[in-house]
Amino acid sequence: MHLLSSEESGAAEARRLDETDPLPTLRAEFRVPAGPDGGEAAYFAGNSLGLQPRAAAELVGEELADWARLAVEGHHRARRPWIAYHELLREPAARLVGALPHEVVAMNSLTVNLHLMMATFYRPAGDRTRILIEDSAFPSDSYAVASQAAHHGLDPAEAVVRLRPRPGEEHLRTEDVVGLLEREGDRVALVLLGGVNYLTGQLMDIPAITKAGRAAGAVVGWDLAHAAGNVPLRLHDWDVDFAAWCSYKYLNGGPGAVAGCFVHERHARNAALPRLSGWWGNDPATRFAMRPDFVPVASADAWQLSNPPILAMAPVLASLRIFDRVGMDALRAKSRRLTGYLAGRLAGIGGLEVITPSDPALRGCQLSVRVADAAGLVRRLADEAGVVADAREPDVVRLAPAPLYNTFADCHRAAEALAALLR
Repeated sequence: MHLLSSEESGAAEARRLDETDPLPTLRAEFRVPAGPDGGEAAYFAGNSLGLQPRAAAELVGEELADWARLAVEGHHRARRPWIAYHELLREPAARLVGALPHEVVAMNSLTVNLHLMMATFYRPAGDRTRILIEDSAFPSDSYAVASQAAHHGLDPAEAVVRLRPRPGEEHLRTEDVVGLLEREGDRVALVLLGGVNYLTGQLMDIPAITKAGRAAGAVVGWDLAHAAGNVPLRLHDWDVDFAAWCSYKYLNGGPGAVAGCFVHERHARNAALPRLSGWWGNDPATRFAMRPDFVPVASADAWQLSNPPILAMAPVLASLRIFDRVGMDALRAKSRRLTGYLAGRLAGIGGLEVITPSDPALRGCQLSVRVADAAGLVRRLADEAGVVADAREPDVVRLAPAPLYNTFADCHRAAEALAALLR
């Protein structure tokens, strides 16, 4: 009688979980890169760049064909007229982040959108000058807030307050953030935190922190680069002032994809707000009258600067259609199952430390592990085992089992490869 090895039994269990999961994988709708053996890689870098939806090439091809066939007339006569192309993304994006359609717009890139939001909502005055961010914020956010403070003639070292975990801990505690806002909120002009921290994978308590920030008189915005398409969001109901996200990570919109922006309707319909303006933010009724006076649209569209980049928006549209069909609640449930399985497998491996919260309610689908020589380990995972992850210097490897295309078999494969390489 052949006795199954632990690796064989683990693989069989992973196959069983894949075959019986309530949400079958949609992996066939994506293009998965090949591993060193010529088969599909186990791709865990969707928190850095999502896989290409197979439908993306078709949609881009249709836009190229319409451009060739119609040229300038494509603005009005393409199968999806270009002049209002961004409107095709509005409702699925709004459903994705829990917003009203007029609160959402697809435009620009993430950091550009953060700057546009801060041009409106960061208005330091008197003692209320501070910007609150997490110490482990993504570097681009740090650069953006520091430059905004300097733009207003402030010293970034004083104006930007960087929130740090308690000594010996990896994560910010909600009660510490709320407590700071209760004590010193009268000096805070803007709270700008990452919804899911890019390094640790911690999911912040967005509604609780938003409530505390607004109660303190501050504007509260969120960078949702690692949250959009990863966890369910209710931006309108949570009373968030603004938010911005990229579309190339969990949203699979392609490298440098067009980003998204949320502006709560109490601001979106306020024509008196100061803003940096461009012609696509002007009311469509007068946009082509070519007048010098700016008349903002009564929606998040008012922050648009330029006409939509069609070839960059088509892949985002392809991906949003998948999210719309499946729904974030179903994806979140599968994400918990996949991530919980992978976390359990990683727990038994020596030589690594999982720094992502163990509580499923406090994380998305990313698991960050601290190891020696993270960059070297990531290279070996890809070259020797066909497991694609990413490294963040000096010692963190990030693995994100994205529920649209990752499987339990992928998670088993990743755990076995990590155990073998760290043994």
